[in-house]
Amino acid sequence: MGLVFPQLSLKKMVPLCRQLATTYEAGLPLLQGFEAIKRESRDTEVRELLTRIQDSIRDGDTLAEAVRAQERYLPPYVIESIAAGEAGGRLDMMFRDLADYFEDRMRIRRSIVKALFYPVTLMVVAWFLGTFALKMVRSAIGSIMGTSPTFSFGGFFVEYGWFQAKWLTVFAIIAGICVLLARLGVLKWIWGAVSTYIWPLAPITRRFALARFFRSLALLIQSGLPIHQCIERSASVTMNPYIAQDMLKAVPHVRNGETLTDAFSHSHFLLPTAREMIYVGEESGEIDKTLRKVSQYYLEEASHAVDKAVPVLYYIVYLAVAGAIGYIVFQFYMSYFGALGNLMG
Repeated sequence: MGLVFPQLSLKKMVPLCRQLATTYEAGLPLLQGFEAIKRESRDTEVRELLTRIQDSIRDGDTLAEAVRAQERYLPPYVIESIAAGEAGGRLDMMFRDLADYFEDRMRIRRSIVKALFYPVTLMVVAWFLGTFALKMVRSAIGSIMGTSPTFSFGGFFVEYGWFQAKWLTVFAIIAGICVLLARLGVLKWIWGAVSTYIWPLAPITRRFALARFFRSLALLIQSGLPIHQCIERSASVTMNPYIAQDMLKAVPHVRNGETLTDAFSHSHFLLPTAREMIYVGEESGEIDKTLRKVSQYYLEEASHAVDKAVPVLYYIVYLAVAGAIGYIVFQFYMSYFGALGNLMG
């Protein structure tokens, strides 16, 4: 489980969704499919989750009800997608879509981690080696100038250890505050503002959120629910409070009898191409198929945004590393020449 939330991690969701898709497409009933996955899985948390879902289904719950009871452990997107797939009789498509979605997310995460691994490692090494060298020079110069006790490696290492311990404590406190804010529901608004409005994260966040929204909306409309309810449920899977609020603006307009094209014209986040596709879907009478295409369009746009953002993030980290190294070198020579000046004076 995660530190901030007890949800299954992305690394665990990828094989789970793919196994669900495979067993269901193979024709196994749900309970038998869950049992087969439990036998293959070595993860205790996944097995316990599937056992709880099985028990709920045996007690008479639908799959959607059983999954919703595990909302602490499953992402909202999974819960709403399963509910939409079951209501529309398209669990096969839903399981396959979930598997593809989480595999795409894992692929994108790996590309970002791979691109940023070297500069982040360089920053960490620069911090430890740079502060080590800087403090050693200051200690040695202070010993020579008589402003500090006689230099000894043992005393220096103890002092340096306390220095790093203090900074690690600061980082731990910051992490603890973030966990607390997350559990209180505040962090999602803070991080949502950063990821939704600040480049280069904004294009990625918006497109992924809208891809989830329109895919869920297509499944729910296909299931026969009233459109305003479809929008309300789909907004909850965006996992972004600002984009969810923006999508919910369409609800009163739909209730007043407006088309989806007109209702979504009040959104600040929809791209013009998406609006045109929705218009074509309504005119052709195949809105559910069109919404799936809109979702795929946003997913492809998100992948392109990631490809553009990764080099930018790479250079941002490099600039941060260069700034840290430059500061350390500057402080080093300031201490060195300051000591020389005092000796000469």
